[in-house]
Amino acid sequence: MLNKKQIHICLDEMRKMFPEAHCELRHDNPFELVIAVLLSAQCTDVLVNKVTNDLFKKYKRPEDYLDVTLDELQQDIRSIGLYRNKAKNIRKLCEILLDEHGGDVPENHEELVKLPGVGRKTANVVVSVAFGIPALAVDTHVERVSKRLGICRWKDNVLEVEKTLMKRIPREEWSETHHRLIFFGRYHCKAQSPQCDVCPLVDLCREGQKRLKKKARQ
Repeated sequence: MLNKKQIHICLDEMRKMFPEAHCELRHDNPFELVIAVLLSAQCTDVLVNKVTNDLFKKYKRPEDYLDVTLDELQQDIRSIGLYRNKAKNIRKLCEILLDEHGGDVPENHEELVKLPGVGRKTANVVVSVAFGIPALAVDTHVERVSKRLGICRWKDNVLEVEKTLMKRIPREEWSETHHRLIFFGRYHCKAQSPQCDVCPLVDLCREGQKRLKKKARQ
């Protein structure tokens, strides 16, 4: 496991590599962000942005999603995986926003996770990106990079990864760390072909060293 000094070195390098790391889901307000993150489950941000480019022109408010039939909404997001279930969740979510929150997205994490289709990761993204509240959302990139580098343990589940990161990284750095880890995992330390041979962190990375030794033996 990396110590705090080593973790700091890793995050500094990621900052140099990806100084503009940010949420790549396009949105203009908290409501659009909630919809985009909900749609992004088991789906790429690129595809979500392609779909929401038209979707957000047609649907501006929670009421708009309820003014059409479920079938029409499903057709509008049909190219996204699990579109039937996501369409149902969007409509239920909009009903709750109107009935319980005056049509606005709540800033409170506990209220967010009560919304259909909004899990802990989605809520963390929303409070962090939309409201500027420090949070660490753990997606597949964050989990993979954290485990490969040795910030977390291989056997940790998603919640344990989140808690470990929150404990080992200063609170004021949570949100930017989330984006850095995602960019590092999405564009450099990829699932299938991590760029270990040109990685500035390879000397600190247990997985990277293993991969390079294996490659050298082949």
